[in-house]
Amino acid sequence: MSDPRFSTLRFEGVTRRFGGQTALADLDLSIHAGEFIALLGASGCGKSTALNCLAGLLPLSGGSIWLDERRIDGLPPERRDIGMVFQNYALFPHMSVRRNVGFGLQMRKVPKKEAAHRVDEAIRLVQLEEHVAKFPAQLSGGQQQRVAIARAIVIRPPVVVMDEPLSNLDAKLRLEMRMEIRRLHQALGLTTVYVTHDQEEALSLADRLVVLRDGRVQQVGTPEDVYCQPANRYVAGFMGYRNLIELPVSRRDGERVTVGGGSIQLEGTARDDLPSGRAVAAIRPEDLVVSETGENRFDVVVEVVEYHGREQSVQGRLPSGEPVYFRTEARLAPGDRAPLAVAAGRVLIYPADGAGALAEAAA
Repeated sequence: MSDPRFSTLRFEGVTRRFGGQTALADLDLSIHAGEFIALLGASGCGKSTALNCLAGLLPLSGGSIWLDERRIDGLPPERRDIGMVFQNYALFPHMSVRRNVGFGLQMRKVPKKEAAHRVDEAIRLVQLEEHVAKFPAQLSGGQQQRVAIARAIVIRPPVVVMDEPLSNLDAKLRLEMRMEIRRLHQALGLTTVYVTHDQEEALSLADRLVVLRDGRVQQVGTPEDVYCQPANRYVAGFMGYRNLIELPVSRRDGERVTVGGGSIQLEGTARDDLPSGRAVAAIRPEDLVVSETGENRFDVVVEVVEYHGREQSVQGRLPSGEPVYFRTEARLAPGDRAPLAVAAGRVLIYPADGAGALAEAAA
């Protein structure tokens, strides 16, 4: 169904300012036809700004956007042929499912016979054949989102952009629609640019992640690269390294670094150039093991315990006052002493002063 009509979508130095504030700064990114790219970051990081610049809803303050050798940032939205799926669905309440899906084709003056065929095909792909005559108010949230996706793909755009399309759905529907979006992307050979603040969503959907902070790229890489080897402490914290413990550097041997002293000493892998002085040890809660033996042993006092079925999610505290988060099948209670260990290969060490060097955006 998809006709990409291009090989590479390029952002070259794309910048967007609002008054004196820079929402997006010098974004350089190449997206290949057929890729699923997720723009990931906290609220205000610039991900939706980048999407709106691509879709033509915001003019650029600097830079350019290209589909191969065709520059598109000066074109109005309707001439970019980009399919858009929004957080709030943006369906016409007075139109049936069929008319909502076919609206873009009507605006493009596609012949009626061809339009009807394409609408039928899009509705079949999102599995809404039984609901074609219904109005949006008669549909569930998941069904409305399927209509929005069908409307985006029916015009056969070179690129589909999705701005937090699952954030209004409940947890079960989010999982179902996540699989549906990935299925459609693969089945249709779409090129998809997807905005989310949910790292699990991004990891499960994307071929590559673009992590943004304060309008600047922090890291571009495959889900495995970004998950296992965060470029700096900001990316580490965003990708689940909840324990970020600042400690003095005591020894370094190549990439192997030892930090700490007193009640805690940790050996780990340096992820950036470390100045002398202090560093940050990044550890995922699930990598900490309740054990009296093992590498990188230290004790905490349990403060908060959350029941998660088979596991407990626990917040403890070091003697020096820093909180430590871990998961365990052991039954603990506030006030208990918990001996913890973590393999040195699971500890990443970053500079303490700032987020560390920014990773270059991968072409």
